[in-house]
Amino acid sequence: MKSTGIRFAIVGALTLIMFIPLFFAAELINERKRYSQSTIESVGQEWGGAQSLSGPVMVIPVERHYTVVEQRQKLDPVTNAILRDPVTKSPIMEEIEVARVDRENPIYLYPERYDVDLDIQTEIRSRGIFRAPVYQAQAQMRFDFDFDLTKRVITKENVILWDRANLRLYVSANRALRGAAELTVDGQPLKAEPLTGRAGFVVATGDPRGNDKYELKLGFNGAQEVFVAPVGRTTVVNMNSDWPHPSFSGGFLPNDHQISETAFSANWNIPHLARTLPQVSREDTDARARSGDISFGVRLIEPNDFYQKAFRAARYGILFIALTFLTILLTEKASARPTHPVQYILVGLAQTVFVLLMVSYAEHLGFETSYLISAGATIALLTLFGVIALKMGARVWVLTVALIVVYAVLYLILKSADYALLAGSTLAFLALAITMIATRNEDWYGPEKPAAATAPDAPGPSAAPAPEAAPERAAEPVKDTPSEPKSPWPGG
Repeated sequence: MKSTGIRFAIVGALTLIMFIPLFFAAELINERKRYSQSTIESVGQEWGGAQSLSGPVMVIPVERHYTVVEQRQKLDPVTNAILRDPVTKSPIMEEIEVARVDRENPIYLYPERYDVDLDIQTEIRSRGIFRAPVYQAQAQMRFDFDFDLTKRVITKENVILWDRANLRLYVSANRALRGAAELTVDGQPLKAEPLTGRAGFVVATGDPRGNDKYELKLGFNGAQEVFVAPVGRTTVVNMNSDWPHPSFSGGFLPNDHQISETAFSANWNIPHLARTLPQVSREDTDARARSGDISFGVRLIEPNDFYQKAFRAARYGILFIALTFLTILLTEKASARPTHPVQYILVGLAQTVFVLLMVSYAEHLGFETSYLISAGATIALLTLFGVIALKMGARVWVLTVALIVVYAVLYLILKSADYALLAGSTLAFLALAITMIATRNEDWYGPEKPAAATAPDAPGPSAAPAPEAAPERAAEPVKDTPSEPKSPWPGG
């Protein structure tokens, strides 16, 4: 085909067709990622799962003492027989006052000052080829209560059962607890017991009004994240960990934090007015305290993992396939044998398989090594294909250099998610600019066909007589001339 414009259009259509294998490659990567995530979550759940600490909260039972007037049958004080009306013989009724006691909703009292120091030590657990970050945490809590606040939520009929008061702390799963929960009140240890029907534990404190300082030491396992509910009128949380990739989230971000290549530390200071929780209440507000718009903490993430990189490579793959097609198309102008559409499809499929190679090797060898192996193998395969199948000759070095640049830029895109769009758009712009310059003198419609000769009109009656025909020449022998190579393009 001699029309460069039509050849460009066909190559553009072939590029769009390559969206299909890239789509399936991206779906396969997503499936592997989901399988990896489910495995990590399974390991994390066995280790304790994501942990959220809510409490402590002082729970104080309340009773309501009151009297009611009831009608009863009047009894003979001597015989205890029912007295009846002498006329109607019906029982005689009398009104008496009866004392009643009902159990009411308890009082839930949050601490005044709530200080938490969390030390998180992480480790990697493996299952098959997948790795799951888990942690062991030690929490030290210091808090106190203002019991005068209980007067706000009781009536004259209420009786507070101070001797039955208990302290509760809620967690996400009791199986994550490690070691004893050591609670001391003014230096005296108290024994904790597991809650019934809920994750957490309870400590019977007796009458707590004479107590001043509470200290709790708690060890627990977990995975993926740890959150704290700001239940104190003033909540101060200090968190330290050896994990280098924290993601702070929840209702509050830390006031300050430091992140290094090997660890992080963070500090939160949450005042009473910011947490939208009542300091004292007659209803359990634990569900609200644990909600995502109030509780806060950190997620232990692995940023930009190789599944994300491979998925991004599949999304950017159409750009790099288009650049490779464009390189082949621009360098084949000096060739008498244009590249066949099937050969373009084979080149595109090789670059699609690169994405699958990268993610499969990365599951075993890590991202950098797998990328080097996959990109090197793809560049070598396409270079060899250009020499043997496309007959590019010395022009194959143009293709090789273009592929090296393409995969070098792709590596930069995958390594830095922040600059992925910048690098990709810049490369696309440069490729477009080079194409516009290289094709500035291109005849997009192809050479014009010669106009057909017009047949002479038939001689009329006044036309001059036709000249005599020249004598026939002897036919010259036809010389053998090499035929031009037949173009594989339609119409070529």
